[in-house]
Amino acid sequence: MKINGAELVVEAFGPEDGPAMIVHHGAPGLGSRSEPKRSFGPFSDRLRVIVFDARGSGESSDDEPFTHEQWVADVDAIREHFGYEKIVMAGGSYGGFIAMEYAIAHPDRVSALVLRDTAADTSHDYLAVERARNTDRSVIPEWVIDRIGTGRFESNEQLREYWRAILPLYDHQHDPAKDEARLAATRFHYRTHNAAFGQNMPRYDLKPKLPSITCPTLVTVGRHDWRTPVEASQVIADLVPNGELVVFENSGHSPQLEEPELFQQVVRDFLHRAGVLR
Repeated sequence: MKINGAELVVEAFGPEDGPAMIVHHGAPGLGSRSEPKRSFGPFSDRLRVIVFDARGSGESSDDEPFTHEQWVADVDAIREHFGYEKIVMAGGSYGGFIAMEYAIAHPDRVSALVLRDTAADTSHDYLAVERARNTDRSVIPEWVIDRIGTGRFESNEQLREYWRAILPLYDHQHDPAKDEARLAATRFHYRTHNAAFGQNMPRYDLKPKLPSITCPTLVTVGRHDWRTPVEASQVIADLVPNGELVVFENSGHSPQLEEPELFQQVVRDFLHRAGVLR
């Protein structure tokens, strides 16, 4: 699909006359629609679920700029293409940044907001560095630790080796075979990743704007998340007027994959309370 000058790969599932949910993946330059497709695909029994590879990620084109403003504009163009006046906006990790920014920029177009393992600023990033340095799962090279959240990569190959090194940190129950499968499935776009973390994140602080989010908001997080800890989610839930926090006790960064049945039930219950599902 041609969106704002970029070629984006977009998939839609579920009844066309159902409420729409657009889900933004995380990790620009590493993430893709495959995770939200797996995580939110089950909701297509009632919802029109739309997932996509953001510009500079997955199978979509590498057309700049790789900014929050552009990614938000792309979400809105996708919404408009499918003809929905309002959507449920969802996003995890970095995708949560874009989901919040969308809800702030277009409050009249969001019926509910679903966030997963994300943050409103970078104030908790130092904890990720500490946890990477002190983990007993593997020995993470110092050059990798020095690049956490910095966007200083010189090639796709270097980004791949970084990703391989930090993958053991993500799940509460570590499975090396799962790490290898994730690594093999990843398409690397190091320039996108550098822009996201080297240019966008130093300026990122949504805390002053969070009180302007008017829609019901669900904030979910894994108790053992190394990258965006529970404290970061608590900040969001405290500042959003209609925010509620749910902590998944047996998950790391991905409760939607580590506790899928519970995650799906929590989201469905929330969407019922928000009036999206009846």
